[in-house]
Order: sequence, then C-alpha cells, then structure tokens
Amino acid sequence: MATAVQKITLASARDIPFNKLVLSQANVRRLKAGLSIEELAESIARRGLIQSLHVRAVLDAEGEETGMFEVPAGGRRYRALELLVKQKRLNKTAPVPCIVSEANDGILIEEVSLAENIERAPLHPLDQYRAFQAMREKGMSEEAIAAAFFVGVNVVKQRLRLASVSPALLEIYADDGMTLEQLMAFTVSQDHARQEQVWEAIRNGWQKEPYQIRRILTETTVRASDKRALFVGVEAYEAAGGVVLRDLFQSDDGGWLQDVALLDRLAADKLKAAAEEIAAEGWKWIEVAVSLPYGVTYGLRELLGVATELTEDERTAMEALQAERDKLESEYEAAEELPEEIDRRLGEIETALENLEKRPLHYDSVEIAHAGAFVSIAADGALSVDRGYVRPVDEPPVTTEGEDAPECQAATADPEESPALQRAVITLGGELAQPEEEEDEGIKPLPDRLVTELTAHRTLALRDAVANNPHIAMTALLHKLVSDNFLRPAGPGCLEASVRHVFFPAQTEELKDCPSAKSIDERRESWGDHIPADDDRLWDWLAALDEGSRMALLAHCVSYGVNALYERPNPYGASGVTEHGLKSRLRQADRLARATGLDMVEAGWRPTVGNYLGRVTKARILEAVREGAGDRAAQLLEHLKKGDMAKEAERLLADCNWLPEPLRLDSPDGEPLEETSAGADQGEDALPAFLADGGDDDEVSEAEDDQSGVLAAE
Repeated sequence: MATAVQKITLASARDIPFNKLVLSQANVRRLKAGLSIEELAESIARRGLIQSLHVRAVLDAEGEETGMFEVPAGGRRYRALELLVKQKRLNKTAPVPCIVSEANDGILIEEVSLAENIERAPLHPLDQYRAFQAMREKGMSEEAIAAAFFVGVNVVKQRLRLASVSPALLEIYADDGMTLEQLMAFTVSQDHARQEQVWEAIRNGWQKEPYQIRRILTETTVRASDKRALFVGVEAYEAAGGVVLRDLFQSDDGGWLQDVALLDRLAADKLKAAAEEIAAEGWKWIEVAVSLPYGVTYGLRELLGVATELTEDERTAMEALQAERDKLESEYEAAEELPEEIDRRLGEIETALENLEKRPLHYDSVEIAHAGAFVSIAADGALSVDRGYVRPVDEPPVTTEGEDAPECQAATADPEESPALQRAVITLGGELAQPEEEEDEGIKPLPDRLVTELTAHRTLALRDAVANNPHIAMTALLHKLVSDNFLRPAGPGCLEASVRHVFFPAQTEELKDCPSAKSIDERRESWGDHIPADDDRLWDWLAALDEGSRMALLAHCVSYGVNALYERPNPYGASGVTEHGLKSRLRQADRLARATGLDMVEAGWRPTVGNYLGRVTKARILEAVREGAGDRAAQLLEHLKKGDMAKEAERLLADCNWLPEPLRLDSPDGEPLEETSAGADQGEDALPAFLADGGDDDEVSEAEDDQSGVLAAE
C-alpha cells in the first residue's frame, strides 16, 4: 500500500506592533557585515520593509505566551526599525509584517537564525548591471542610483560600463563561461567585434588572464604615462579628436591613447614650434627628435655659457623664501615629525629656490653663430633643450698672425639656397623607408646595418664589463703595448699608447637606455666630478690616488677603446677595416668577453620587434623561435603575416635566453658555444591556441589554411 506524502505547513504571517518585538539573544549574527544599520534604515524609509521579520512568541515560566515576540531572524532589520523609532520617523506601535512560528516548534531558534543568514544568494553582478541600466534609461542619474543603494558613484559607473562589452560576451559570462575579472578587462575597448575576436583567440588557450586581455586590446595604443602623451597633454590630444580608452576597474595611469599617429603629429608640431623659438636665438642648427640617440653629443665641443644674474625682484623673492625656510626650520627643530602642512610648505620653498637658482645660460653671439642645440622630450614629458654644441665642421678657422679673421657666417642656413636640388632621402627610425620586398624561402644573411647595431649593444656591454674588471683592463692594455713594441715597429713619439673613444655609426634608439649605457654614464659622472682640468694638477692627483682607485680609473678609460663593432670590410684597404682586421677584432672581442664573463642576456638584451625580429625575414624569425621555443612553436607561427609573427615571436622569446649569431660567444676553437633555452623544452605549453588560427592572411593559400587548422587541432 502506498504511503501518503506528508504535507508541510507554512508559518502564518501577521502584523505585530513594533513595541511588542524584542531582539532574540539566539541570533547568530554578531559581527557587522554588509550595509550599515543607518543605511538600512534609510532604505526602509525610502522603500518600506521589503522582507518580513521571522518571530517566535515569548513564553513565561509556566509556558504561557506573554504577548511579546522575539526576533531570531531579521535582527538588522529590527535594529533599523528601532533607529527609525528613536528618530521619531516611525511610530513605536506601527505594525510590522512578521512570519510567526510556533513557540514550541521542534526546530531550534539558532537553526532558524543561521539558515536565514546563510541560505540567501547574492545578486549576480550582471543582474545588478541590468537593473542599474534600466534605472538609468528611465531617467535616474548615476549619482541618484548610487545614493539610492548606498554605494559609491564609481561602483555604478563600473557596472554601467559593462554595457560597453559585446552582448555575446555578456551571455558567455552569464553562463559562467568567463570570470567577472575577465569581463571587466574587455571594457577598455568599445569595439565589440574586436572584443569577440580577442575572446575567440584566447578562450581555449592558457593565457587568458585579465591583464593579457587588456594587453591585447591596447597593443596598438600608447599609455597616457608615455612621454609623448605627457608632452602633448591628454586634453590637447582629445581636443584634436583623439580617443582615450579608460579602465574603470583598475588603475590605468590615465588610460590609453588610441590614435598613435595623431599623438606623434601633435608631438612633432609642438617640438617644431619650440625649435623655431630656440632658432630665433641665432643658433646655426637645431636637431629635433622625440628621443635623442645615446652619445649624440660625443665629439662636439660644448660652449661654456655664463649664468644670467638675478633681477632685483628675483633676489628679493629668494631672500624672502630663505628667511621663511630658516624660520620654519628653527621653530620645528625639536619636533620628531613635521606637521603635514609645514612639510608641504618646506617642499614648495625648496622647489621655488631651485627654480630661481637654475639660471639660464648666456652665450656669446659670435659663438652662437657656429653652434647648435638639441631639442627632445625628457622622460617626464618636459621639453628638453641642450644648447651650445659645436660640430667639428663648424669650428671657426684658426687665423695666423697678420691674417684677417673671416666674417662669421649666418647663424642659420636657408635650405632653399642649396646650389642644386636633390632627391630627398627619407629615413624612418634611422633607416631608409623602403617598401617591403617579397621574401625568398631561404635564410638570407643579416643586413650589415642590423649586425652593426647588434654589435653596438655588445660593444657597450663589453666596455662596462672591462671597466668593472681592472685586472682584465690592465691585461688588455699591456697586450696592446707589448704588441706595439715587440710585434711591430714602434710608432713616433715617446709612448704612442692611447685609447680612442670609438663611436657607433649605427645604433638603435633603445641603446642609450640600456643598463650598460646607464652604468657607463654613472661611472663617468662619478669620476668627472673629481678630475682636475689642469695638466700638472692632474698628474699630482693621479699620483696621490690609492692603488685600487688607480686601477678602477684605468679600467674605465681603457673600456672606451673597446671596439667589437661589425663593419663592412674594405677589400682595397684604403679606408675602414680589412677582412683580416675585422676577423682579428671580433676574435679578440670574444676573448675579452670570455675573460670578463660577459653574458648579453644578463646584460639586458632581449629580442624585440624593434631591435631584431621586425628587421629580418620570416625565415629568420622562424629560425629564432625554433631555436628558442621549439619546433612546435615555430610551426604554429608559419601561417602568420610578418608583423604578427614578429610580435608573437617577441613574446615567445622573452624569457628563452635566445641570442642572434652576432651576440653569441664563440668557443676558443671558433665553434659557437651550445645555447640553453628555457623555452625549448616547453614550446608547446607556451603557445596560446589562437596562434593556430589561419586568419585572413593573403599570403597563405586555402590548402595551407586547412593544414594549419588541422595542425592546431592536434
């Protein structure tokens, strides 16, 4: 016989006067969490009591109902109502909707309280976004929505910002196909098609962290913290029609500037305007660039300017600032910590005094006519102007006694006065801007200029290594002296042992910011502050140095003569380097690198699109990826266009310790030393799945696309 299902009975609902309610001591909530009591009271005053209280009759000692009811579930709502009664905004006898359970119910009152608190489900963020959006569409402002729900305006803006995400991605998020952090990362772009394309590219890969999504969506943009953006100003960029992508969910340093071409044009125009003002001072030439290359002033004579004197007003202002600074310092001399406003004021005084002390330099008008200036953008976005440099070709001729001095030439030359027109040579990044040629299947030799640039990196790192090893520097110098005196006829003079600073005929823009360059410059500045200018005093100063300092200074000076640069050999030997001389130079450079323990990876060199991958053929790129990240990685890059291939190769080779041939260290017998690659053993795991997507590459046939798809599916 079938057993009848026992029916449950729900507790009844009734209105109970507030003064008949008391908070149960069995309520499990003890700690404050979520909305405050004050905010909840305001919500009840605005919207009424949305959820009833759960109460149970209070019994006396004999088990009879006393007419009072305790509240085991809904304590925060009870306290909010209690606050409204105290504020005279609610009558103490006002009826309160309640669910009344039996006093002798077998369910413990603590169980009711605990279940009421843990069985509630938080609102899905997407539902909250849709609710905010609906209210916004019905006329409520963001501030009104924030005030109604006691949240910050930024929270409302963040939720409404999710409207910028593609509806297809919102549905994927609703079905738990992506995390909220991933969804928020897509808000940096307004392009729904691009958002969906990026998600399809990474959804099955292992690299789909929010920061990766932001990186891909903003890879063609420029950060607002970039020096070009700081120089132009985001406001000026937006006024010119530029678009700024912003991230409301994370700190974005001001966002990303989307129109890079517009930013570059605005920066160039502003630099040109500044250069025209400086040219009006009478300089012969002005060299303008966003970033000046490392060593741009080497070989130029620097004019010694005279600082302009302070005006009477400036002198009065300086004395007043100094007096105020001395007064504040004496008043708070005994204080362990300065008050915030005093500390801020002292900082303002120091800044003002520094600006007054940095006097502009005045140059002789005759010298200006032979000299020029460099105009660029500093790292902090300020205009950087370096005046007073004379090129060797502009040096005024030396006149002998009895000859008339030649008249000074004009400070600036008019390019329209050139004797004959010639075809303009357009350069881009220091190279001729030529259309990209079709590539052959084979691996061509590296371009001479690229090899020269790569070996410039190695030469700079080698100089730093030699300067840090006085013993090796002494050996190198002694080797030079012995070679000159024992292996070939000695030259004229008493000691023809000299170190000539070798400059780089070709270099990348990043060379001046590499760790080796900064180390050399810091070392030069530290010595330059102490070296006497007078020849006799220099000898005495050198003689007084301790042995360690002498060796360190010797190593620094010897390092400037290191030349590991590749140059195209001159078969006729009239000028430049011969084939034999080049081989000897590079062989000795390898020996010096082994002696100093130079490692170009440790020196900070990494393959990038700018310094290697974007400068070589696709075959060379694939060869580098194959050596650094494995055959599988190279196979999945084969179908990409060259630009995309170079970008992905840069990412894959970032931590693989891979080096191109000119930067590798040969063994003493001439064979390249075996390379170790961190990425070769994990090439397959390091690849995102979207690399297998054939895309719409015009250079790949349909058959190759099909083959690439099958390969990726495997």
